[in-house]
Amino acid sequence: MKKWSVIVVLGAAQFVMVLDGTVMNVSISIVVADLGTTVSSLQAAITFYTLTMAAAMLLGAKLGDIWGRRRAFVIGSCIYALGSLVTALSPNIQVLFLGWSIIEGLGAVLVIPAIAALVADNYKGRERITAYAIIGAVSGGAVAIGPLIGGFVTTYFSWRYVFVAEVVIMAVVVIFTRLISDATPRQSVRIDVPSVLLSASGLVFVVFGMLQSKTWGWVRPLSSPEIGGVEIAPLGVSLTAWFMLVGGLLIWAFVHRQFSLVKRGRPPLVHMEMFSIRQLRSGLSVLGAQYTVTAGLFFIVPVYLQMTLGLNALETGIKIFPLSISLVLFSIIGTRLSQLWSPRRIVRVGQLVLVFSALLLLGSATEDLRSILFAIGMFFAGTGLGLLASQLGNVNMSAVTEKESSEVGGLQGVFQNLGSSLGTALIGSILIGALATSFAGGVAASELPEDARALISEATEGGVTIVPAASVAEIGQEAGLSADEAESLATIYRESQLSSLRVAFFGLIAISVLALLFSRGIPATVPERRREAAPTS
Repeated sequence: MKKWSVIVVLGAAQFVMVLDGTVMNVSISIVVADLGTTVSSLQAAITFYTLTMAAAMLLGAKLGDIWGRRRAFVIGSCIYALGSLVTALSPNIQVLFLGWSIIEGLGAVLVIPAIAALVADNYKGRERITAYAIIGAVSGGAVAIGPLIGGFVTTYFSWRYVFVAEVVIMAVVVIFTRLISDATPRQSVRIDVPSVLLSASGLVFVVFGMLQSKTWGWVRPLSSPEIGGVEIAPLGVSLTAWFMLVGGLLIWAFVHRQFSLVKRGRPPLVHMEMFSIRQLRSGLSVLGAQYTVTAGLFFIVPVYLQMTLGLNALETGIKIFPLSISLVLFSIIGTRLSQLWSPRRIVRVGQLVLVFSALLLLGSATEDLRSILFAIGMFFAGTGLGLLASQLGNVNMSAVTEKESSEVGGLQGVFQNLGSSLGTALIGSILIGALATSFAGGVAASELPEDARALISEATEGGVTIVPAASVAEIGQEAGLSADEAESLATIYRESQLSSLRVAFFGLIAISVLALLFSRGIPATVPERRREAAPTS
């Protein structure tokens, strides 16, 4: 019993790590109103929560090697609890950004790699495979149950209570860490600060550029920031493109420095030669794509349900419930299937189901999303994500030795959170950018009077803000439109929101199809058979 109490403690921490994003997503409209902010600002907070983790995860894994994995786990849990407390008490979006996106993110970069490494320290053989599968199932369960927990608490109490509960859970986790063994000796290595800065700044530049694409445009400037009244768009190119280019160069410089450090006999932040391991390379790539789809789906669907259809947080969670059921169910089924099917077969079935689900969701994108097709699409999305969650943790960790488990745990955290950041930033920006384009086209083609169209064009020149569709008519009247004109404007806005949702669903299809190319290096042999064959090889 004591043996499996370790996975209970680690699983509780993993549950909290994953829970946050799903809770915030179903509470978007309430948090926006409570803090007096906008959907775009909350999108930035959601993006930077996972981006902070992606940018600092390698440092967190390295600190775990130096301090000891259990100590890093405890310190990270305490920092995370502090961030949750700040978030629960936040009076505005700036304090929420500090507590949630920064402090919690920094705590998580110590906790997440330590979880993966401590599983490897405490379990061997088949038990380790089971333990990683449990962690994967817990992550899936948090993604699944999070919307219902967040929806219920937000609707009947306050979204802040979820973060108070996280403080309590992390306190209990810290108390019971004495049950966890930390057998791996601490390493006496020097952290290369330039490597940390290069990797972190490179990821921030790339993701921030994507996040701002909805405002700045991808290549041709739509709207640019101004300094002294002068728009900043070097050589007539959008800042999005420049940010992503600079970010790419910084990441290249980071990779180059890692090889240079090895040549000089100094420890790198990441041993880049690990990426020559085909199994690890494929596993991490599929993991990143999985989290991109998950984060994108969990941003665009709640935004439409709440801001267009006017659903509350609990109703939003219930609409997502088919995904919740199937994700948990197929995380368990995937673990059982691993005794019969190879990881590659399970992963590819999951990927194909994910593509199919995205097609169903695109087909279900009617005005009210009340069709049975939407529920089926969400169920199949959870099916695909559950199958992937059941396999990828063990695929990645079994690709390396125990000595490298902490570093791979850090890389898993990077790819998970980078995928989540990209999903929220990219798919969210596609949604908002498509809304602006569709709305502008709808107004231009409408039968609204010329002066009304000119007024709307001037008001939306810097982009279109996502607001509750039910409030658009009132906003139009306050801006000087007649009642009939304001109602026509509201109709155009609702149609534009639906059109932008379809574009965003198509983006998810494209990512899901692309991810199929990444799975070629996943092992094609059933683990049990591979071990049985080993003595005769």
